[in-house]
Parts: sequence; C-alpha cells; structure tokens
Amino acid sequence: QLVENLIAQGVDAICIVPFSVEAVEPVLKKARDRGIIVVAHEASSQQNADYIIEAFDNKAYGAALMKSLAAQMGGEGKYVATVGSLTSQSQNEWIDGGIEYQKANFPKMQLVTQRLETYDDATQDYNKLKEALTAYPDLKGVLGGPMPTSAGAGKLIAERALKGKLFFAGTGLVSVAGEYLKSGDIGYIQFWDPAVAGIAMNVIAAMAATGKKSELKAGLNLGLPGYENLTQPQADRPTLLYGAGWVSVTKDNMGEYNF
Repeated sequence: QLVENLIAQGVDAICIVPFSVEAVEPVLKKARDRGIIVVAHEASSQQNADYIIEAFDNKAYGAALMKSLAAQMGGEGKYVATVGSLTSQSQNEWIDGGIEYQKANFPKMQLVTQRLETYDDATQDYNKLKEALTAYPDLKGVLGGPMPTSAGAGKLIAERALKGKLFFAGTGLVSVAGEYLKSGDIGYIQFWDPAVAGIAMNVIAAMAATGKKSELKAGLNLGLPGYENLTQPQADRPTLLYGAGWVSVTKDNMGEYNF
C-alpha cells in the first residue's frame, strides 16, 4: 500500500528495502511501467528494480560471522541460527554463507535445528533461544542474522550465567548490544551503516533520473564510505551493484561505534 500511494503521487523514484522480495514484485512492476525508477537494497533477487545496491556480498558477510563464532566455540559443538523472516532474502543469504563456511571448515560444528524465525524482535529472539536451549542443553553457539538477536542472546546468556559456555556472533549495534559486549556475554557483532546505504540508494536514483545511467557500473565511486568502488559480481545482471561495507566489532573497539 505504501508503494501504491507513492505511485499515485507520481514520484520520480522509489527506494525500497523489502521485507519480502516476492510480495512487492507486482507493485514494483506497476511503478516501473509508470516510468518510476526503482532502486532496491537487501534484495539481490528483486526482478522489478532498475538498480539494486547491496552493502556487501551476503555470503561473505555470513562467512565472516561464522569465522568469529567458530573461533569462540573452538571449532566444535552445536549451534542455532536466527533470521527475522524466512522470506528475508539477505538474512537468509548471510546464514547460507555462514553454514557453507562451517561445513567446509569446521565439520565438528553442528546446526541442530531449522532457522529460528524471530521477526526482528529482541523479545522473540530471547524466547526462541530460550526454547532452543531447553531442547538442546548443550547448545554452544548462536549465529544471529537479525540485529535484535544480539540483545536477545545477550540477555539470555547474562541471565543464565552462560558466559564462556554459549557464544554469539551476529548482526548487531553497539547501541543495542553494547552492555553485553562490555560484559563479555556476547563476543562479536557485525553491521553496516544503513543511513549510508540509504544515501547510496538516493544517489543512484538521482543519477538514473538525470541522464547518468551510463555511469552506473563497476568502479563507480559514490563518495560514501564502503561505496568507493562498486562491483558487479554477476555479469548477466549489470544493474546489481555491490559495495564493501561491513564493520567488525568486539568489546575492544566498541567505543568507536557507539552511536
């Protein structure tokens, strides 16, 4: 309905981060049929978009999370993975990348259940992880896709005095999970600045709307941190552009990112 309203207003461009890629395909097609430029983010498979800008390669992001989780777990033990929604493409690709890296490099680690769907809500994360811990008392790791898992896992680990026994690596922000990083209840978070991603989307939309489409290609510098040298990893999809913009945070450098 939000996109329908924007179409009715006759906007020049729509920048969208869809909760479900599939759900918005029909309405984005309608927008493009009306001549509206569509720029998507966190939606690498979106078909009805003129351009897609991703902050990074999703599987590489997930592999980096797994590297940290595996190091904390000593390369063995049971773990679970969370996603905000089973339809959230980027988060599922992060987890795919993490699991693939684990299978290739840490065969003694084991994903014990299907992905926990937590609806990007810290309370849901806490409750789902508590249930998982009841089902698997020897659970040793949590691979967190959605940002709120960092708080939900931190709260559970702190309450159950599981520091050093149950480990976490996932998307998070210092403003959300800082107390748990500082205490050592969680060990590692990754994130990217969504405000910069939003600006990148708007820069691309403005370029497309002002006759600069030919410049939207590999090597483009948007003048934004993490977006100084865009890549096009899929030769058959030249409108899918990637930056290189995640940040790795532990208690040692969290003070640099407390915003």
